[in-house]
Amino acid sequence: MSTFVRVHGGGHGGWGYKPVAQRLRALGHDVYAPSLSGLADRAHLLSATIDLDTHIADIAGLLDFEDLTDAILVGHIYGDMVITGAADRKPERVGHRVYLDAAYPRDGESLCEHAYEAIHGARQGLNEIDGVRVVMAAMPGMAAFFGVTDSVLGPWIDARLTVQPWRCFEQNLVLTREAAMRAIPESHIVCTSTISGRDMKLLTERSHGRIWDIETGHDLMLTEPDWVADRLDAIARL
Repeated sequence: MSTFVRVHGGGHGGWGYKPVAQRLRALGHDVYAPSLSGLADRAHLLSATIDLDTHIADIAGLLDFEDLTDAILVGHIYGDMVITGAADRKPERVGHRVYLDAAYPRDGESLCEHAYEAIHGARQGLNEIDGVRVVMAAMPGMAAFFGVTDSVLGPWIDARLTVQPWRCFEQNLVLTREAAMRAIPESHIVCTSTISGRDMKLLTERSHGRIWDIETGHDLMLTEPDWVADRLDAIARL
């Protein structure tokens, strides 16, 4: 069986992967779903120094200290930046990269640049808390921003979202071992509604056709956990 390292998106935490993690563990896989520094159960670590490099170090450190090899990194939304950076830092520990309804970061780009529309919307809520510039302040109905309108699931998500340090979105991704990172197999799991804004030719070439889509909200790991777990299990068996 395989080892998954699941990296959440902006405002989220490891909690967002719980339904999928339970299903994967039932299939015999190991699953790590850490919360990044300053978010969710690690919100007490919020500081002005947290940026994209901090979160890449979070995951690179987990790979080292857990002594993981052939790990399948899964990145959702902002998590795409993190898994790309972590795979660049530790290509010898990564066996596959999975982009979960995420953009496709390139060297030298920030999330603001390659996911402009979504991040521009989030930027309208830019605020400052204890000297830290943050976005995505939790509030009732915030789950709808991620495409979740269910009357039960939506409030459950709202209660768990935390603010996101803005520096993470505006910092450029710097790749130092890009050739080794790009050589790691990759797959894409996306929402059908986002396909029109993607370079599908590039993704098809880079992933050798390992692309799946489903019509659901952006938080597809919560709205369609069975389907997402099935796709990840299929990737593990490639």
